Amino acid sequence: MAGHSKWANIKHKKAATDAKRGKIFTRLIKEITVASRLGGGDPASNPRMRLAIDKAYEHNMPKDNVERAVKRGSGELDGVNYEEVRYEGFGPGGVSLVVEALTDNRNRTATNVRTGMAKNGGNLGASGSVSHAFDRMGLISYPASAGDAEKVFEAALEAGAEDVQSSEEGHEIWTSNESLHEVVTALTPVLGEPEGAKLAWRPQTMVEVSEEDAATLFKLIDVLDDDDDVQTVWGNYEVSDAILEKLG
Repeated sequence: MAGHSKWANIKHKKAATDAKRGKIFTRLIKEITVASRLGGGDPASNPRMRLAIDKAYEHNMPKDNVERAVKRGSGELDGVNYEEVRYEGFGPGGVSLVVEALTDNRNRTATNVRTGMAKNGGNLGASGSVSHAFDRMGLISYPASAGDAEKVFEAALEAGAEDVQSSEEGHEIWTSNESLHEVVTALTPVLGEPEGAKLAWRPQTMVEVSEEDAATLFKLIDVLDDDDDVQTVWGNYEVSDAILEKLG
């Protein structure tokens, strides 16, 4: 039985890994398709698409998948037409949430987001109900191994970034949304290729969340994140290290 149990666990873990990998592929294919449609099929002149393609290759997506997504977006191949949609709402503890999605069915996605929120301590708000409390900015992420805080700060300042936040986990470099591509280009020779570069919603103020609310909030975010249409969930929550340790 031990051998059978072990094999069952291996199969379960592999299935979970495959599912996660498939979800990442789905999101990246949607992002590449939309970026190609909006900015053209040439990565050299389309920084959003180039970043998405780089991310796809980092996750070992086959080249054929990437090329098909580019061609669908540029109209060379028939395919699903995805559109960008944004949902805003509130989570446990008065947290504000911005949910970004790429979908071919707005009704389906809106229903899933509304239901996910309602069942997990949140509620969907009207457009603009919380986004006014966030700034739309460019976010560039580097691992801690890129350099110490001083090196990264100096490189970011020279590149034209607006702010840097460094911790043991890594570095977050914030830029205006218009200068994201230029800052990435300037940083790469100094710090190497970033782990990520994208447009983000940066909270203007943070809300400290209790242990009970944090547990419910994390479940809500997991539910939203599990939806195939949802690309990113942004929030203005702050959870203490002590609470994070208790929640595991």
